[in-house]
Amino acid sequence: MATLLDYCALVRSKNAGPFTLTFDFMAKDERTFTALCATGALSPGLFASLFHVAETEVVVTPVPAALAIKVSLPRPVVQGARGDSDTYAGQQYGPLMAMTLPELDR
Repeated sequence: MATLLDYCALVRSKNAGPFTLTFDFMAKDERTFTALCATGALSPGLFASLFHVAETEVVVTPVPAALAIKVSLPRPVVQGARGDSDTYAGQQYGPLMAMTLPELDR
């Protein structure tokens, strides 16, 4: 099995304002971008279950020109509010790094 880092040159999370969390998955090349999209692994259901939001609130946007997939969803806790353990949201991608994906064709 493969990991996100087998497909992506960069995986990151960050704030998109105080109410929105965003993820960027930047593929290594066109082949891995196409393969990552085809897995369907970065689905609204995955992010809904990990971050306890409704699946309908998760937006997954492939950006072919950038060889990237962008995912946006409401922050589980508003930035800076009591209980916010990651004010810049830079560590929210962590649980995704253990995810397994189909092996890439070499």
